[in-house]
Amino acid sequence: MKAIILLSGGLDSTIAAEIMHREGIELIAVNFKTPFCLCDRRASVSGCGNYACKVANTLDIGFQAINASEDFLRVLKNPKYGYGSNMNPCIDCRILFFRKSKELMRQDGASFIITGEVLGQRPMSQFKRQMDIIEREAELEGLVVRPLSAKLLPPTIPEKMGWVNRERLLDIAGRSRKRQIAIIKDFGVNDYPCSAGGCLLTDPGFVGRVKDLMTYESFEIENVNLLKTGRHFRLSVAAKLIVGRNENENNVLLHSAKETDYLFRPLCINGPIALGRGIFHYGLIMDAGKVVCRYCDLDGNDEADIVYEMPFNNESGILRLSAMDRKELDIIRI
Repeated sequence: MKAIILLSGGLDSTIAAEIMHREGIELIAVNFKTPFCLCDRRASVSGCGNYACKVANTLDIGFQAINASEDFLRVLKNPKYGYGSNMNPCIDCRILFFRKSKELMRQDGASFIITGEVLGQRPMSQFKRQMDIIEREAELEGLVVRPLSAKLLPPTIPEKMGWVNRERLLDIAGRSRKRQIAIIKDFGVNDYPCSAGGCLLTDPGFVGRVKDLMTYESFEIENVNLLKTGRHFRLSVAAKLIVGRNENENNVLLHSAKETDYLFRPLCINGPIALGRGIFHYGLIMDAGKVVCRYCDLDGNDEADIVYEMPFNNESGILRLSAMDRKELDIIRI
């Protein structure tokens, strides 16, 4: 029997994969990527997808990584079931992933879907009512096996048909992961992945950037990806500045510049690169330079030379500027 398993690479989905693999189910693992996975900022290679790939390789099962970013952005703009405490559209997110998993079922000849969900662990999407909504919307009613909480839920079609032995499934509920940690150690897995990656859309500070982008700019993937880089400032309705915090972010901003963007940097002293996107007049160019100056190593000086340029349009100049006042900076900070 063949099944699709949604494999995040976290502790719970890893256990679910181990259990079903030991049951003799032929697994095809799928990992969905969006721009908002918190693990992407922690893992050295490719976030949760890297963890999931390691688990799949260990179990010697098929693995697919699917970039669902564009579809997810459409969901995020107008989620049918709304947001969580911030801008996390958890129910609609799960519906999207389940629908895509159903497509994979048809393509690969699988009979059902497996997830590492735990009843009551996540308040918006992992209670019985929400689970039922998600299955119904994805047209997968009775075809989602949740090995960690199966004994607390009604039997699924795979259990009723005898494809999966219900007696060997678990009855875990709630937010504690003590049982999961003990179980995975019993499986002989000591280097298990992060317990839960999380989602940037639950972070109030980051959500402010998302709302600003939705309000003033094009909500497209190239702009969304930059939300995770640097310090962000709203200079006007039509202009934003992103200031790098380290060498890596400086390089990201440098290589993200488009024809209509400005780049700012200090001359002859240490400081950040900044990307200006939008419509800039001379006053806004000066404001952007003052923001950059605030983050330069002034070494006791009151002013610094700030270079501005549009690298694709041969526009450039040098401004002698002082750092923007902190109160002014706080007003424009996103």
